Amino acid sequence: MIDIQENISLAMYSTMRLGGRARFLTEIQTADQVIEALQFAQSQELKFIVIGCGSNIVWQDCGFDGLVIINHIVGKRIEGNKLVVAAGENWDEAVAYSVENGLSGLEFLSLIPGSAGATPVQNVGAYGSEISHSLIELSAIDTTTNNIVCLQNQDCELAYRSSIFKTSQKNRYIILELTFGLSRQEPRPPFYPALQDYLNAKSIRTPSALEIRQAVIAIRSSKLPDPAKVANNGSFFANPIVSRTKAEALKAEFPTMPSWPVDDNNVKLSAAWLIDQAGLKDFHDPKTGMATWASQPLVLVNE
Repeated sequence: MIDIQENISLAMYSTMRLGGRARFLTEIQTADQVIEALQFAQSQELKFIVIGCGSNIVWQDCGFDGLVIINHIVGKRIEGNKLVVAAGENWDEAVAYSVENGLSGLEFLSLIPGSAGATPVQNVGAYGSEISHSLIELSAIDTTTNNIVCLQNQDCELAYRSSIFKTSQKNRYIILELTFGLSRQEPRPPFYPALQDYLNAKSIRTPSALEIRQAVIAIRSSKLPDPAKVANNGSFFANPIVSRTKAEALKAEFPTMPSWPVDDNNVKLSAAWLIDQAGLKDFHDPKTGMATWASQPLVLVNE
């Protein structure tokens, strides 16, 4: 039997530590409890939202006039070269677990806050890697039928910071468990430039998965605020993707502008560089208490 609470402040259910109150809130530990929570919402004709650690959500001051479901389903195991992890598991702990068990492939995604179930939603990525590179499949509850289904990687339509879970099928699926296909071989170059620079500075020529994880943690820790100490949601802005023609025109006007080819027709620009050029790096708004982080303008913090 699930415990449904009423009129709960949402400020502590987001690492930004802002927001109004939830009409109803429940914390679940099993798939059966998810279905029970869904049935409650459906019987009361309530909208619902499923969250994990709240590291990628900012609640409105008006709160949420429905049911907030906190996913605490835990469990992880190694099956050969696969990592199987429950949606409510802490993501960085799952990455550490894979590395400790001699697997590589997720170490580039170390220290990203949040729960494992949230990672495919926006196809989490960092240092040249992203969830789409290793996700094999996931199980989820289809809220149109309340049945458990299995979605393959290709079913999720994983793209740059996007998936069906935030676009065409938003709110349809509640992710329960994920399976990642990893490797017993050590990571191979080429590595992301900032990561390679760090490895060079440490004279690490053939890094292990553990050394890559340690390097990523060191780099992220030097640039990003710890959400346990500073209220924030991590990188708030996505890098804009523009046409090659647009990118070339901008490059002619701003020769130092960083850019990366996406495909034959599109180019990715640096949101951090754009924010910096706009004079909004280390910007502090005394009226709202919001600011951009001094060493990483992609991060909004609540002061």
